[in-house]
Amino acid sequence: MDVFFYVIPGLIMAVALFMAYRVVHRSLQMRSAWNSGLTAQARCLRSYTTVSGGGRDTSVHTTLHHVYEFTARDGRLVRFEEEGGPGTTVEGDLVTVYYAEGARVVATAHAPGRVKQAAGAFGMLVFLGVVVAFCCGFMVTYNDFSSGVDETGIVEETGFGDF
Repeated sequence: MDVFFYVIPGLIMAVALFMAYRVVHRSLQMRSAWNSGLTAQARCLRSYTTVSGGGRDTSVHTTLHHVYEFTARDGRLVRFEEEGGPGTTVEGDLVTVYYAEGARVVATAHAPGRVKQAAGAFGMLVFLGVVVAFCCGFMVTYNDFSSGVDETGIVEETGFGDF
């Protein structure tokens, strides 16, 4: 039974660390696309939403997705999907995309907003850091508490109550 007090926080920490990796990775991708100086006109091929939540007492969260297609400078046809675009962009619209060339083209239709993007990434990393720190603290505290309990479940005398 004690294993759950280590496995569950460990899994939560693993998910939080993976999310932190994804936040940093996406932030670096957008930064490279904005810093490359390459732009192109892209056509919005598709626009759709995904919905999550909506259980008994939870709120509904809707995410807008766009699928764009453009021709890169080297002639490659690039298609990519992006979350969180403007609600005014509909199928058939032309938008400016920022992209970085390479073996795999990285592109975004979001206008450069380095401060806003950095602040959002930093805020998310702080939140995930707090989650990881809480899980570590929980496991250490549980370990300290459980080391003072004998096999019968009775807390051993520590000497703090003797005055």
